[in-house]
Amino acid sequence: MAERGRTPGRVQGIAGTWPPRGGVQAGGLVGGSEAWSRISDKLREWVRAEAGAGRLLPWVPIAFGTGIALYFAADHEPVLPVAAATAAILGVVAFLLRRAKLFPVAVMVASVAAGFATATFRTAHIAHEVLARPAYSVSVSGFVEARDIRERTDRFVLRVTQIEGPRLQTRLERVRLSVRKGMAPDVGSFVEMKARLQPPLAPLRPGSYDFSRDLFFQGIGASGFVTGSIKAREPPVEGGLSLRYAAWMQDLRDTIDARIRTTLDGDKRAIATALLTGRRDAITTPVNDAMFISGLGHVLSISGYHMAVVAGVVFFAIRALLALVPVLTVAFPIKKWAAAGALAAAAFYLLLSGAEVATQRSFYMTAVVLIAVMVDRRAVTFRTLALAAIVVLMLAPEAVVHPSFQMSFAATLGLVALVQIGMPRLFATPENSAAAKVALWGGRELMTLTLASLIAGFATTPYAAFHFHRVTPYGVLANLAAMPVVSAVVMPAGMLGLIAMPFGFDGFFWWLMGVGIDWMIAVTEWVAALPGAIGRITAFGIGPLILSSLGIVLLGLLRTPLRWTGAALLLASVIWALALPQPDVLISGDGRNVAVRGRDGRLHLMKTAKDAFLVKEWLAADADDRGPSDASLAGGVSCDGEGCVAPMADGRFVALSLKPDGLADDCTRAALIVTAAPAPPTCEATVIDLKRLHAQGAMMLRRKPNGFIVDAVKPRGTNRPWSPASGEVEAVSNPVAGSPSAHPADATPAEADLQAAD
Repeated sequence: MAERGRTPGRVQGIAGTWPPRGGVQAGGLVGGSEAWSRISDKLREWVRAEAGAGRLLPWVPIAFGTGIALYFAADHEPVLPVAAATAAILGVVAFLLRRAKLFPVAVMVASVAAGFATATFRTAHIAHEVLARPAYSVSVSGFVEARDIRERTDRFVLRVTQIEGPRLQTRLERVRLSVRKGMAPDVGSFVEMKARLQPPLAPLRPGSYDFSRDLFFQGIGASGFVTGSIKAREPPVEGGLSLRYAAWMQDLRDTIDARIRTTLDGDKRAIATALLTGRRDAITTPVNDAMFISGLGHVLSISGYHMAVVAGVVFFAIRALLALVPVLTVAFPIKKWAAAGALAAAAFYLLLSGAEVATQRSFYMTAVVLIAVMVDRRAVTFRTLALAAIVVLMLAPEAVVHPSFQMSFAATLGLVALVQIGMPRLFATPENSAAAKVALWGGRELMTLTLASLIAGFATTPYAAFHFHRVTPYGVLANLAAMPVVSAVVMPAGMLGLIAMPFGFDGFFWWLMGVGIDWMIAVTEWVAALPGAIGRITAFGIGPLILSSLGIVLLGLLRTPLRWTGAALLLASVIWALALPQPDVLISGDGRNVAVRGRDGRLHLMKTAKDAFLVKEWLAADADDRGPSDASLAGGVSCDGEGCVAPMADGRFVALSLKPDGLADDCTRAALIVTAAPAPPTCEATVIDLKRLHAQGAMMLRRKPNGFIVDAVKPRGTNRPWSPASGEVEAVSNPVAGSPSAHPADATPAEADLQAAD
């Protein structure tokens, strides 16, 4: 019993119910330590789960592709023996550590080295000369290997047997030439002609797509157009088996196109031909633009979707027909027979469509799935995707930097993750649940299509924004409205038309295919016309793209809550991309076009030559909806006989100097001068001359208080086979004005058509 006048529990002025002095701090430290211990234990548990048995293989192509990307990021060509030896040594080390805890790390490092060595070998294997300077009046002869029928001009690839020109020393193996529409020679023919050649098109601004690299890996060393007539000649040597095969396949494609033409015309015919043969250049520009704005552009490029439809229709058709015979159903593995038939159909479709890199990847993925069916393995898994990616990257490592592979791989990764992780959880509910009731009314299929469109669109958005500077806000709506018709009507009708064509009963199927294409065009034009349908994105660097790619991989491959680190990386990549400043000045590689950002925040153009393709790319990268011929581009630009000037946002001037006489005045008044002539040593302005542009390519400049930050396509020291280092460049010869050809058929395309075709 407590004494009167004393507080219970208080001893010497301290309440007994209170903890001892310092106890709160000590307890807090102990509690915090226990919390961190629990968190670290949980993290280790998740990491062990992610590194468990069977979880390593999907990461191998990621590491392999990283090695390829490092190869393309190099300033100069690596030494092949060193790269190969390094990969071999690291592979042996990984094998020796196969029972050690460091085995996963060793495998990833070895895979990176293997990817680097594979890309180095690929470049050395196909190495060929590339035209370094323009060449005029070039006499060239050779075999026609490929032909493209386009909207305004045609184009063909020539395997060169002989080439001659004034001061021309480069021995080109292949050139790509444009001709007047309808004048392209037949594949397999031997022809000779005069041509004007240009080096492969370099990036139009730092960070944009490198067309010269793309052409290099196609074996093409120059592009240009025919001047005069094309003459057929008897070949001095045999073209070889590959050329005869190319000619046969081209004849088959032409025959299919001719049969489709008897029933369909216009864009319906062009799209039908594109879906069956891969030739999509004849689609008119308005419809083509609407397809990409609406998010249906992927339909025009033969990829995994088309392969899946072809293989799926053939698989189920063969299996259904065989199931009609009870003896076969009981005694034989008709499912495996159907898979083999579907594989053969997919292989034929691959060859018919031209076997482009995206189509090859799709075929390998489909082949792995069908082979898995034939050997009684699960078909749609991360391992299947990993094996397909490894095959593609080993055969064509350059695919890593191509937008079609990036978008296709990202979309497929998302869809496989949906099948493996999302769908089982979504529908793993009791049969009397709401999900089961919805599924009975077809809701499962509708939900699957919606989720597939959402995930595929989400996974490909970073790459569409990086390469094409746009996103598709209504992509899901367009896909939901059009893709069921494409899957159930257009593609099956096209396949039945191919089967019926030898028997003469194909007309009905082309008509049916046209009905479905009409619906698809109507959907794409409706969606493209909706408010805000064109989601323009300003250009951003490779850094945000790498970060977003890592985020997509983590979200797709990880199974534990660690996957949400991928969402954090995606958010960080978006913030990074939006925070990057836009350039204040853009300069073309030939110095003839200069864009300056004015006080209104938009680009204004100074030009001495018309280049609609260049200006269109610059405006797209700036998220500018103006066209190349918009009059406002010349706003604020002042020109005279000696050059042009335009003010920047801070009031300083940029000058495009055309004559040496005006340089002295420009040096005192302008902050930046672009000129073909050397500037005086005492010039106070920053000078970008033609010699520097030829050496470093197109440039972007950003203002700073005492000058400019310069970003060039080819930084100093860069020297790659598709973009060799060069100094000052002059044309091989001036155009020679001669008498017109006596041949009545002049194949020279009009300049306006060339601009539109580019």
